[in-house]
Amino acid sequence: MTDAITDWSNEYDNAGHIPDAQGFIERWPARAEAYRETVSVETNIPYDTNERNHYDLFHPQGRVKGLFIFVHGGYWLRFDKSFWSPLARGPLAKGYAVAMPSYTLCPQATISAITQEVASSIMSAAERIEGPMILCGHSAGGHLATRQICEDTSLDSETLERIIKVISISGVHDLRPVLKIPQNETINLDEAEAYRESPALLKPLLNIPVDCIVGKDERPEFIRQNDLLANIWRGMGVATSSVHIEEKHHFDVIDDLENPEGIICSGF
Repeated sequence: MTDAITDWSNEYDNAGHIPDAQGFIERWPARAEAYRETVSVETNIPYDTNERNHYDLFHPQGRVKGLFIFVHGGYWLRFDKSFWSPLARGPLAKGYAVAMPSYTLCPQATISAITQEVASSIMSAAERIEGPMILCGHSAGGHLATRQICEDTSLDSETLERIIKVISISGVHDLRPVLKIPQNETINLDEAEAYRESPALLKPLLNIPVDCIVGKDERPEFIRQNDLLANIWRGMGVATSSVHIEEKHHFDVIDDLENPEGIICSGF
């Protein structure tokens, strides 16, 4: 029998269980800045009027196959697009332009409002790049990516018709446990919004495949959240997969996006 969770803070504390966690965070910005110097990228393209409503758009060499959008994580509380630029490497090599949006963080915005901002960023980038689209997000970004293909989505029909896949990496798909963690003192999520914004509790659009990917060395709760969405949405008629990447934790599982032949990019 599996024990009940009593220490929610520990279960959702990724950094506390990753060696040199702070080192990862400190290295990300300089590494991303150096990468942007090596590729064709337009930075700070506005998609709405709020201060953080901008995205970077990376262009592949040669013919553009379509658009890949990466939504960052950080518990809806931290980071921005500038941390993650090297994750464009794999999709670029596959011929996809890559858009990376920032969005307003909690508590300046609710999770519901962030969901709307991400939808706006996706539609804005879709106006710039033709072809099929793939939505991808990590952690809170995994939530924000899968949230876009629920039946009450704010995406317009033209954009939805172009989405061929959604990839959630270490996503949080049932927000009710967020009510129990210390970060919620700043996120300000309440029970009603947790139900409204949880993809696992909502009706999905049935014609868009979803890959749920997680590191095998992540916290058990993130593995459960990953498998939960794949399980529930498959039972509702969505083509889903659930993949656990060996020897990867919450902070390095996304590195697989840098490899065009890796597990994540091999799926498109």
